Amino acid sequence: MTATRPVDKFDRRRTELAESALLTLGELGYARASLREIAGNSPFSHGVVHYYFDDKLELVIYSIRHYKARCVTRYDAVVRDSATAGELVEAFAAKLAQTIRDEAPMHRLWYDLRTQSMFEDGLREAITEIDATLEAMIWRVVDRYATLSGRPPAVGPAAAYGMLDGLFQQALLTYLSAGEPVLTGLSAQVRTVLPLMLGRP
Repeated sequence: MTATRPVDKFDRRRTELAESALLTLGELGYARASLREIAGNSPFSHGVVHYYFDDKLELVIYSIRHYKARCVTRYDAVVRDSATAGELVEAFAAKLAQTIRDEAPMHRLWYDLRTQSMFEDGLREAITEIDATLEAMIWRVVDRYATLSGRPPAVGPAAAYGMLDGLFQQALLTYLSAGEPVLTGLSAQVRTVLPLMLGRP
C-alpha cells in the first residue's frame, strides 16, 4: 500500500476546505462571508481553515479556481458529440439551462466575484485568468457550430463570449426570482443568437 505524501494530504485538505467554502460563498456572497463564517458553516474549525489559507482572499481564489477548472470542460461533450449544427444548438441550449438549474448559487458567486475584482486588486488577476478560460470554452462551441454550418464565424471569441455570457447572466438573475420558465426563454435566445454569429458561406 502506497503512503500518501504530505503534499498530497495538504492539497487534498485544501480542496476539501474549498468545496465546503463554496457552499457558504454561494449562499452569502463574497462580501458577507467572513473566514470565520465560512468555517462556522463547515466541518472545519476556524483554526484549521486559517492553517491552510492565510486569509479569505486566498481561500476564495483557490475555491473559485477549483470550481471553474471543472466548468471549462462542461460543453466539450456537446462539441464532440454533435453531428449537425442543429444538434449542437439544441445540446448547447439544454446544457446552459441545466447548469443554471443545477448550480445557480455557484454562478451567482462567479458574477459576484467578477464584479468585486473591479474594486479589489487581489482578485483581479485570478478572475481575469479564469474569464479567459471561459471565453475559450465558449469559442470551442461557436467554432464547432461554424464548422458544422459550413459558414465562417462573423465575430471573434471575445464578442461571442460577451453575447452568450450576457444572455446567461440575465437568465440567471431572472431565474433566481422567476424559476424554471426563464430557462425556456434562454434556450430560445440561444437558438436565435448563435446563427447571428456566423458569416455567409
